[in-house]
Amino acid sequence: MATFFMFGRYSAEALKGISSERTGKAVDLVKQAGGEVKSMYALLGDRDLVFIVDLPSTEDAVKVSISMSKLTGIAFSTVTAIPVEEFDKLVG
Repeated sequence: MATFFMFGRYSAEALKGISSERTGKAVDLVKQAGGEVKSMYALLGDRDLVFIVDLPSTEDAVKVSISMSKLTGIAFSTVTAIPVEEFDKLVG
């Protein structure tokens, strides 16, 4: 499993649909892809939220990111997260 940060930005339309039900559906999309949501945070600043997820592959992350955007209207920017210890081994 790989870890991904999914940063989201709300559109005006996406703001209208905020609900715990919609959040649950988004979490279900991650689970259906064989992944797990590790945590979710609302943010202040240039991004509105972040999902921290574990998924089997980059391909799954692309599919989940697009599916979540279609479901919610939120624009997601998804990036791979590498633990610092692993990064140190890769570049050291």
